[in-house]
Amino acid sequence: QVQLVESGGGLVQPGGSLRLSCAASGTIRTFNTMGWYRQAPGKQRELVATITSTGISNYADSVKGRFTISRENAKNTVYLEMNKLKPEDTAVYYCTLRQPTNYWGQGTQVTVSS
Repeated sequence: QVQLVESGGGLVQPGGSLRLSCAASGTIRTFNTMGWYRQAPGKQRELVATITSTGISNYADSVKGRFTISRENAKNTVYLEMNKLKPEDTAVYYCTLRQPTNYWGQGTQVTVSS
């Protein structure tokens, strides 16, 4: 079993920054993919970014150039640095780990509003 605990969400003004963290615990395989998805009210859950244990990252077009995903394998932790935030980035952000079974965190709210 794997548990994922997210932190770092909150309220921020447009143009601001936030950093999300997600720590995984339990039975973690050496090779896995961690990442972030988000779900806005009334919309489907969508990919934000993923990163493999070998450091290969992938981003949604809507966040390229603004968000940066990184990880610390020794801590089984993934981060999402979010800059130049827009109101349309408002959503619940979910951490995920795939190895290949997919595990999800409980989600953290990010609200971008003035």
